[in-house]
Amino acid sequence: MSAGGELLVGLAILVGLLGIVLPILPGVLLIFGAIAVWAFLTGGTTAWIVLGVATVALLVTGIVKYTWPGKRLQQAGVPNRSLILAGLLGIVGFFVIPVVGLFLGFLLGMYLSEVQRHRTHRDAWVSTVAATKAVALSILVELFGGLVAASVWLGAVLLT
Repeated sequence: MSAGGELLVGLAILVGLLGIVLPILPGVLLIFGAIAVWAFLTGGTTAWIVLGVATVALLVTGIVKYTWPGKRLQQAGVPNRSLILAGLLGIVGFFVIPVVGLFLGFLLGMYLSEVQRHRTHRDAWVSTVAATKAVALSILVELFGGLVAASVWLGAVLLT
């Protein structure tokens, strides 16, 4: 692949990493797609190994990002209903205040749902903090997978 093509693949991977941190774009799909295009166009054993390692990293972290934070939410006693309401208000918030509204809406939705459930500010706040930590953990796990995939690709590009 030409240097210009590799630069475009690198930019797509960078946008994918940003999409993981700011869940606006499908970050993992962008990273996987960019590396897959690179592997198909580059060809050879190295390219296919890179695609395989990147795929495994993204799949494993994709599974872990749901199971690990989900277990923490269960331990904290946060019900799915609160998560759904928080997610819906996060989506509304995204359109009201682009980007930042996603996070503010999520927090507000979680807090309102938990206040209604617990009837006290203190208990609702504890649940809101637990949910926020779980979401942050999920993002970090997914970002780790994206960074592993990006690093493997970059290493292959620099060595070949």
